[in-house]
Amino acid sequence: MARKTATTRSKSQNHRATRRTKSATSRRRTSANTTTDHGEIRRWAETGGGVPACVKGTGSSEDVGMIRIEFPGAPNARDEKLQPIDWDEFFDKFDEHKLALLYQDRTAGGQRSNFYKLVSRDTARRGRNASARSGSSSGRRSRSRT
Repeated sequence: MARKTATTRSKSQNHRATRRTKSATSRRRTSANTTTDHGEIRRWAETGGGVPACVKGTGSSEDVGMIRIEFPGAPNARDEKLQPIDWDEFFDKFDEHKLALLYQDRTAGGQRSNFYKLVSRDTARRGRNASARSGSSSGRRSRSRT
């Protein structure tokens, strides 16, 4: 019987420790940045070892197709469907499709992040407007549709 009580206490203590950890983690805020600036995009990517790439089979001899930023040194990198392209080709496609880069500088744990999304500039603007509204005193949050 005494052993059961010790086990119960242990579970209770573990639950409180887990709750504290989650609470502390949720207080660390990470923020996403959005940019269309070629220099900023290139600096962010290259700082993390990123290189411009395209997805094989999505373009033609005159079109690179779908673009990505590949981080070859990252875990689970080296997607066989990606092939390197130069920054000029990347930014030609980026501008042609009116894209913006949504990226995260740091993870919640403080490490450098390679997280990014290529989004339409319209989506990026709607996201900024929604963020501005959610910070207002009305308490309403708006969702952007993609």
